[in-house]
Amino acid sequence: MKLQNYLKDKIVEIILILVFVFVSTTLLIVFHVQNTFLWIYLVICILFLVPAIMIDYFRKHNFYNELRTNIDHLDKKYLVIDTINRPSFYEGELICDSIYEIDKSMCENVKKYETSINSFKDYIEMWVHEVKIPIASLLLMCHNNSMDIKKYKEQLRRMDFYTDQVLYYVRSENAANDYLIKETELGKIITNAAQKNREDLLENCIELQVRDIRCKVMTDKKWLEFILNQIINNSIKYRSQKRQSGIWIFTEQTEDKVVLHIKDNGIGIMESDLPNVFKKSYTGENGRKHAKSTGMGLYIVKMLCDELGHAVSICSKEDEYTEVMIMFAKNDFYKIEGEEHKE
Repeated sequence: MKLQNYLKDKIVEIILILVFVFVSTTLLIVFHVQNTFLWIYLVICILFLVPAIMIDYFRKHNFYNELRTNIDHLDKKYLVIDTINRPSFYEGELICDSIYEIDKSMCENVKKYETSINSFKDYIEMWVHEVKIPIASLLLMCHNNSMDIKKYKEQLRRMDFYTDQVLYYVRSENAANDYLIKETELGKIITNAAQKNREDLLENCIELQVRDIRCKVMTDKKWLEFILNQIINNSIKYRSQKRQSGIWIFTEQTEDKVVLHIKDNGIGIMESDLPNVFKKSYTGENGRKHAKSTGMGLYIVKMLCDELGHAVSICSKEDEYTEVMIMFAKNDFYKIEGEEHKE
């Protein structure tokens, strides 16, 4: 920090001080104050004002030079706040506090992105492991010259399912750029999801019953279809071998919401596992005992529902049933926003 730059920055204060000295001196002359007293007054002004300016300059000079030097010599410049002494003047304290808050915010954001990247890396590793199984099965079937078309289709459906899952997981990270909420026929979405799982339902002799679905909700058709596909796939995966399997899909309506129910009579979920089913990579007892699971299906369902503004909950009783409920709010906010987006 150069003296000339400091004086330029303080030019207004210096001019005001000089004007004050000039006016006060003029008044003393007007009132015929003795010259000796007048000179003493001017000397006192100089002795107090000049040192005050120089002391302020050197305090700031030392602080800003230390700050600039440390920034220049640091590779990780955001650590500079840890290398400087806290200044004794208020302006410097404000700067230190501001740098600290900026660094703290930056570190929190970096940590958030690191967590997101590591989380995605872990999921991709799980996903690759899962998708390699149907690929290996297809290669083995080709090697054995198998002509079982059903088995080929089954492995391809598994690959399609895992591909959709990772695709929507990635999209959920930048959800706002990918979905469009508008009034949509819920029945059509349910029909499409059921159609996609038709062969698995038929092969496993699972009865699908649908009722009271003729209603419109504010949602994104593509995303909701994926959500339903995940839930139906879970119902198929965790079906019970003790009885005829069934899935029931229906809605109930109130003045302010539509609730979509997807219920099955599968193996159910242990009560101790229920609070954790929407947590990332949580497989629970069923995932360990009855079927291979990445623990990502319901986590992605919850994440997408949150992005779409739909509440999702689950209730279950072990060895009896599992029921997933998705709530669609009835209001005009999304409708107006969707129309503006469309225009």
